[in-house]
Amino acid sequence: MNSHPLPSPPLTPEKWTPTAIFTLVILGLSAGLQLSDQGVQSLSLSAIQNTFDTGDTALGSLQGVAGFLIGSLLAIPLSRLVDKYSRKRILLSFIFASATLMALSALAPNFSLFFLGRASAGILEFAMIPLVYSMIPDLAPEQDRVLANLGFAAIMAIGASGGYYFGDVIIATGDAIFSFEAEPWRKGLLLLSVAGLPLFLLALLTQNPARYPGLVASSPSDSIVQFLRQRWKTMVLFMGAAGCMVIAVQALNQLIALAMERRFDADITSIGQAMGIILLIVSAGSIPAAGLLDRLLGRVLQQASRPGIMALGAITSIPAAVALNATAYMDQAFIIIGVFIFLTATANALVPTLLQDLLPAAIRARSFAIWSFLVSTFSASGPLLSGGLSDVLFDHDLLLAITMTTVPALCLSAFFALQLVRELRENKAL
Repeated sequence: MNSHPLPSPPLTPEKWTPTAIFTLVILGLSAGLQLSDQGVQSLSLSAIQNTFDTGDTALGSLQGVAGFLIGSLLAIPLSRLVDKYSRKRILLSFIFASATLMALSALAPNFSLFFLGRASAGILEFAMIPLVYSMIPDLAPEQDRVLANLGFAAIMAIGASGGYYFGDVIIATGDAIFSFEAEPWRKGLLLLSVAGLPLFLLALLTQNPARYPGLVASSPSDSIVQFLRQRWKTMVLFMGAAGCMVIAVQALNQLIALAMERRFDADITSIGQAMGIILLIVSAGSIPAAGLLDRLLGRVLQQASRPGIMALGAITSIPAAVALNATAYMDQAFIIIGVFIFLTATANALVPTLLQDLLPAAIRARSFAIWSFLVSTFSASGPLLSGGLSDVLFDHDLLLAITMTTVPALCLSAFFALQLVRELRENKAL
């Protein structure tokens, strides 16, 4: 009697399914809604400052510490749930809780409670990061994983651009719909929270994918500590490159609307529409540009192409950061902002793919949570440093403060990224 060995189970999904594609879209829309909320808040910073009578440092803290640091810190224990329990149920819980916290923060009577509410909403935003990048390798075939990561980023970026472009419409619509007495910016944030309901209903139809082992071998104990002992130098360089890049990006992204309003005496409608168009064009261009560069450089550098793209983006964006403060015309400033965001977005687009390459599947969600916390520490530093420099040294000249924050950060990011390229090429096996 002949015995035939059983076929080995697949390491990754063999093909796309309609439900997997739908799930990827819902993940992008969920993250995009949260970024829309951030866009409306960024356009409302001047009104928020008037409501609560705060300084630029407090606004920088709101955009940085509340928006990034606190949320990512508490996302670490939440990521343990992602590694162990139903990811669909966790997604549903995140959408519901995020919409609820958006509403509560919009109604906060003072800055302390508003700060706390925004920080709490940020917890769900950063908890989405390990959830998303844990699910994508289990939804997409291995040959399409880069495309799936970039597709998620594109959908998310559309939400971010919509928050800016339609920010004044969202605020005006919220003001018209809600009849109670409150500042219009509060009603705009409240209106966005209501959008969580149809998103929650759609998420009921998503897939809870099986956990595939992936192409990276798990360590015997599936221990993050053991993994870091083995790869500590690579991970330190990775964090330096990604973290310093994010300092520069968030120093500009989180405070640029208020900086433009002050420097050029512009209204939030023109700023919001310009930023919305910029973000949409950048997302449409930087994502395929990153994919093309990865394909071209990958022939020579293999996986080291990804930090190589980070270094290239950091170096080429330094002149744009310098020119931003030097321009005397608002239209020119928006063009420079677009160039800066395009170059830095291209540099960052493949960071999740690089990290997925490094991580065993069993520690993927927890590792992404730790990564997001460490990077968000730098993210919080960007607007906090810019706001502090504006208050203390530059007489509330936010545009100058942004430039003085971004340029050193970009130089450091390029240095770490180039060191990471050399490290990966020398060790070839990640």
